[in-house]
Amino acid sequence: MDGSDSSHKPTLLERLSTMLLREPEDREQLVALLHSAYERNLLDADALSMMEGVIQVSETQVREIMIPRAQMDVIDISHPPEQFIPYVIETAHSRFPVTDGDKDNIIGILLAKDLLRYYAGEEFDVRDMLRPAVFVPESKRLNILLRDFRSNRNHIALVVDEYGGVCGMVTIEDVLEQIVGDIADEYDFDEDEDNIIRQNEMHWRVKADTEIADFNAALGTEFSDENCDTVGGLILKAAGQLPKRGEVIELGEWRFTVLRADSRRLHVLLVERSLIVSTDEKAV
Repeated sequence: MDGSDSSHKPTLLERLSTMLLREPEDREQLVALLHSAYERNLLDADALSMMEGVIQVSETQVREIMIPRAQMDVIDISHPPEQFIPYVIETAHSRFPVTDGDKDNIIGILLAKDLLRYYAGEEFDVRDMLRPAVFVPESKRLNILLRDFRSNRNHIALVVDEYGGVCGMVTIEDVLEQIVGDIADEYDFDEDEDNIIRQNEMHWRVKADTEIADFNAALGTEFSDENCDTVGGLILKAAGQLPKRGEVIELGEWRFTVLRADSRRLHVLLVERSLIVSTDEKAV
C-alpha cells in the first residue's frame, strides 16, 4: 500500500503560500497575515521582524534615517595628513566625505584604508585617492537607495535638499539596520549581559537604556530621574542634541563618552570619574 500521499506533510513554503493566497488588500492586512504566520510557528521572531522591516523600508524616506549635516564627520582637503589622520583614527569610520571649504562643497569620499599608503612611505596625494561622491534627494525611498547601493557598489551617499545643499549623509549600514536591526560592533553587549559592566576602578561600560535608578545604585551617583528615565535620556538632555560617536559629555565629576550611536539614538556609553576622590570621601 502506497501511503506517500497520506503521509505527506506540507513544507514551510507550502503552508506560508497557502496563507498568502488570502490576498491581503493593504499593508495592515499583510502585516496581520505575517503575525498570524508567526503565531502558527511558520515564522520565527527574527524572520517576522525582518519581513516587517522590508515592508517599512519601502515606505521610509532617506530624510528619516540620515545622519544630519551637523553630525557628519568630514575631512577638509586643505588639511595635511598629519592633521586629519588622528581624527580618522579617533572617529573610526571606514569612509569620510572630503570637503573643500565647507560641507556643501564635497569633492569626494576618502576610504580610511587608503591612508595606509601614507605610512608605507608612498607618494601621497589625497585628491588622487578620492572616490566619487554620490548625492541623493532626501525624499528618496530606502528600498530604491538600497538597490542603488548594491548596483553601484557604494556604501555611502550624501543627502541634498530641494535647493541642492547637503543636509546629511546615509550609509548602507543605516539602511540595512532598518531591516535586520542594529548591526553589532565591538561595543555591543550580549543580550544576556548586565546593563552596566565595570572595566576597572574608574571606568564602566553602560547601555544607554539603563534606568537612572539602577545606574545610581550601581555607581553611587545621585542623578535625578524626574525628567528622564534612562542614562541615554540624561545625556541627550545635557547635550541638547543627539551626540555622535566619540563625543564627550561631562556631568559634575562624571564623564560620559559615546561609544556607539546611530542617527536616532544612543546605544553604549563609557562612563568614568573625571575627578579623583580622596580617601576620606571614599570612607564616608
